[in-house]
Amino acid sequence: MRNLVFLARKLQRLYTHSFIFLIRLNPFWIHLTYFIAISLFGYLALKKTKPRSNSFTPNDLDTIFTSVSAATVSSMSTVEMEAFSIPQLITITVMMLLGGEVFTSILGLLLARATFLPKQPRPLENSSGNDKIELGLVTRTEPNKKQLPCLVMGSTLDVVEQYSISTESHKMPRESQNSCASDKHLTVSHEKNLETNTYESLSWDVLLKYNSIRCLSYVVLGYFLVVHVSGFVLVSTYVNLVPSAEEVLKTRGIPVLIFSVFTIVSTFSNCGFIPTNENMIIFKKNAGLLLLLIPQSFLGNTLYPVFLRILICALGKISKRGEFRYILRNSRELGFGHLLSGIHSCFLAATVIGFVLIQLIPFCSMEWNLEDLNGLTWYEKSVASLFQVVNSRHTGESVVDLSAISPAILVVFVVMMYLPPYTSFFPRKYRKMDSENNKDDDQIRSTFVESLIFSQLSYLVIFIVLVCITEREKMKDDPLNFNVLNITLEVISAYGNVGFSTGYGCKRQLKPQSYCVDRWYGFVGRWSDKGKWVLILVMFFGRLKKFNMNGGKAWILS
Repeated sequence: MRNLVFLARKLQRLYTHSFIFLIRLNPFWIHLTYFIAISLFGYLALKKTKPRSNSFTPNDLDTIFTSVSAATVSSMSTVEMEAFSIPQLITITVMMLLGGEVFTSILGLLLARATFLPKQPRPLENSSGNDKIELGLVTRTEPNKKQLPCLVMGSTLDVVEQYSISTESHKMPRESQNSCASDKHLTVSHEKNLETNTYESLSWDVLLKYNSIRCLSYVVLGYFLVVHVSGFVLVSTYVNLVPSAEEVLKTRGIPVLIFSVFTIVSTFSNCGFIPTNENMIIFKKNAGLLLLLIPQSFLGNTLYPVFLRILICALGKISKRGEFRYILRNSRELGFGHLLSGIHSCFLAATVIGFVLIQLIPFCSMEWNLEDLNGLTWYEKSVASLFQVVNSRHTGESVVDLSAISPAILVVFVVMMYLPPYTSFFPRKYRKMDSENNKDDDQIRSTFVESLIFSQLSYLVIFIVLVCITEREKMKDDPLNFNVLNITLEVISAYGNVGFSTGYGCKRQLKPQSYCVDRWYGFVGRWSDKGKWVLILVMFFGRLKKFNMNGGKAWILS
């Protein structure tokens, strides 16, 4: 029995030290390792499973490109989607689920909870005053003078470098306002089993913060599950009730269950893959299906902070729990990058709606008579146009052929794809007010090496130049397909993890080739191997762009 207890303690220490090592790593490397691991898992799984047809098998580069595209939720394609078998579609679904922004935020909160508690406490000698903590209930007595210092390592996946916890007093009864720097601490009665002493030396502030992080993780997990389940039920019900949509899937040999799960996961994670070759073009007349998918695009990315805050406000009013009040008042102190202040969330929602209108008005005025929209009623055209412009940030599903759209609209799409998901109009006076409310007095320190980092736009220019170099021969022989605008749109789409592509048209060849066949995959599918590797780097760079948002500030243009 003693050996089992000893082994359990050793395993617990190993578990704790492994998490401590993990949080001490730079968050960039944690994210990069995570997405590379998902990509390798996807590559191996796709290689082990057979494609739908024995006549076509993707090569290794196309397989790893598809895996990276799904893991980074970019939906850039070099293979037609109907070439994948049902097991391969399930594999892609899992990768999109693991790579989505909401899912990775849940992992960040779980990591924060696991690394929040202090180091393994040592036995306290001659403790006369004790605090007993059980299931979140705290009974406070006078602490002993001999107490361990309050040492808590709290962090999320986004701000892992923040180890110390702010000890500012919050709105609580005066008798319970304590600080880690003060002489008053909460201590836990020493039991024989060290496992019961997890909250030793925790101050009231730190305990409240830990409970708030735990509560927030449950809220985000519930948000994640409810949106997926409700979306699946709605989409599957629509397909079963509408004969035209069901007939499309029957002719393609795609089960309704697989289509519904795949589409909801792809849309919510803002990936943009659809199990049909034509993406959503074949469903352009199904306005009901498009209207069901539009909210999924918002809930999983651009408006995720807004709806998350609304949900927390509603739960706080219903439950009257202090954790929800703490989360709303200390959103920035929690270090959860997806939880914005109330005023910031309002401006974000207004900005998202504004960007949609900025795209929708010129798109409808210039592309209303687009060939792909012929035969649709005005209502179906309106819904299809709304769906198209909503997907330019950052989902990437499409109901029209982008190569047929005017260059002016394509340039607008390029700008929208370049913008980060939480881009918002936020006036300076409200920004100062938001900083004061969140007590954000952190000073940003940068090393000499960090000062040499370029801006994101500079890196994108470098990537575009590299692609132009690798595809320079094709740009000479096939300028209508391989032009700078199409290459720029492809690179920016990969950087924004969107998935828009103009594709490749055999009819646009100046020197027609008899063996050329139009395929339903992205423009990158016609690139050289070197060009595809460059775009793989762009997809990783785009998925990790939040770590370089402040790049290039050391460069002064004057």
